[in-house]
Amino acid sequence: MRIGLTFDMKPAGSPVPSGLPDDLFEEYDPPSTVGAIEAAIAECGHEVVRLGGGREFLERVLHEPVDFVFNIAEGRGTFRSREGQVPSVLEMLGIPYSFSDPLTLAISLDKPLTKRLVAAAGVAVAPDWVVESESDLARLLRSDPPFPLFAKPAFEGSSKGIRGSSRLEGARQLKETVGEMLRSYGQPVMVEGFVAGDEYTVGIIGNSPPEAIGAMRIRPRSGTDPDFVYSIEVKRDWENQVAYDVPPPLPPELLARLYADAVKAFSAIGCRDVARVDFRIREGVPVFLEINPLPGLSPAYGDLPILSRGMGLDYPALMSRILAAAFARCGLA
Repeated sequence: MRIGLTFDMKPAGSPVPSGLPDDLFEEYDPPSTVGAIEAAIAECGHEVVRLGGGREFLERVLHEPVDFVFNIAEGRGTFRSREGQVPSVLEMLGIPYSFSDPLTLAISLDKPLTKRLVAAAGVAVAPDWVVESESDLARLLRSDPPFPLFAKPAFEGSSKGIRGSSRLEGARQLKETVGEMLRSYGQPVMVEGFVAGDEYTVGIIGNSPPEAIGAMRIRPRSGTDPDFVYSIEVKRDWENQVAYDVPPPLPPELLARLYADAVKAFSAIGCRDVARVDFRIREGVPVFLEINPLPGLSPAYGDLPILSRGMGLDYPALMSRILAAAFARCGLA
């Protein structure tokens, strides 16, 4: 099969423009990840055509006939619907593709909306407040919110905007941190109750039904810390700062609930083929954090490949299983 590969590459040697946050291109993939995905698809017996993203993708997809597209493109701009840009074009052209559709990708990037849908499916979430302006921030401060809190940009992925300072201990830090986020990211900020406890991520693959392939505890290399923040600074230094426990040290009944809640979240927003779902466990209850229907696929540092490897599924096997799920859904199996 001739498979197109869509992606957004980190710009080589291009500094972030002045006045913008240093994680502007954090969602984009380095050449090593794109190359690894290309090699894994080729190892499954397919011809791979690089289509790229943005305008390059638009031009190439019209002139390079493909049977299917493996889509990891994050989209351009800061729009909450940006991850749906490439899938929307593919749907318009009638080209089948991997992973979720434009609606699900737009929903998942809107963190407050995602939490509402996941909560409606019966999964525990922390309370949250959406701050769209300085006046919203002033109202939140006057309401005497219960600290500690946690702040993150409402429409970002790949831990953009999530830093050690995102855990808020009091009103002054809330005002300064959220105010800076509003100015830097140009979008609403979600402030939520901080969930103390170990952090876990669950990998989901498949459709009708989707299946949890495993879970992983994410903790500081020095030990466990219920206040640990898996921030962008930590992720950039993951080899020195982070330990990954796969499978996680959970009793069978709690692990089963974690898997079940991950599948509920996956289904609640209409995910397809694959996703990664993040939780913290507080007092024996999995509390939903986020879901990523376009999980990072770096074989070196991607959470899903690390989890998969720990569960005995190496990178080529993981990619083959994702492709098989997408092909079956599209009637290409």
